[in-house]
Amino acid sequence: MASKLLRAVILGPPGSGKGTVCQRIAQNFGLQHLSSGHFLRENIKASTEVGEMAKQYIEKSLLVPDHVITRLMMSELENRRGQHWLLDGFPRTLGQAEALDKICELDLVISLNIPFETLKDRLSRRWIHPPSGRVYNLDFNPPHVHGIDDVTGEPLVQQEDDKPEAVAARLRQYKDVAKPVIELYKSRGVLHQFSGTETNKIWPYVYTLFSNKITPIQSKEAY
Repeated sequence: MASKLLRAVILGPPGSGKGTVCQRIAQNFGLQHLSSGHFLRENIKASTEVGEMAKQYIEKSLLVPDHVITRLMMSELENRRGQHWLLDGFPRTLGQAEALDKICELDLVISLNIPFETLKDRLSRRWIHPPSGRVYNLDFNPPHVHGIDDVTGEPLVQQEDDKPEAVAARLRQYKDVAKPVIELYKSRGVLHQFSGTETNKIWPYVYTLFSNKITPIQSKEAY
């Protein structure tokens, strides 16, 4: 079972609980959680060539184009050839999915389907610490002190696009872009869709799915 390296991807709109599910998968199964957002921040901070390219778009509030994200992720994956991994935030588009195809074959693709109202509520309760990317939710993981990051003591902000009027547009955009990616993986028989309003209720099914592919490193479903 352990001889084959597991290659997995998680798809889901903003606020779908993707980050939480990824952390749990990483803890329970020892997979490397590879977040495109994390790598982007790291590369921008380190002023790498690809980081500088991405920064130009982010400063103008534009989406970082496929070729930049793809280049970034390909080099990260190249460094992790000998590890089990779980991709989060990549591939977002069909172009990115096709680039990923050239270097590996995916075993599992998870898609989280969360009702619009739930996403809207979650995002309106979401505050972030921009330098680290740490995300807080006032309902289920609030900061110790309201409005302050637990680790650095720096102020938290609410992103413009987490405000209710922007959420609908983001979700529409996500659906348009993700649809062909979801269809592609569905046609290959590797897609597993999970629906619900609570991460804790979805998690046992995700746990079972991964248990069938890789031996858990923790004996029970750690939360």
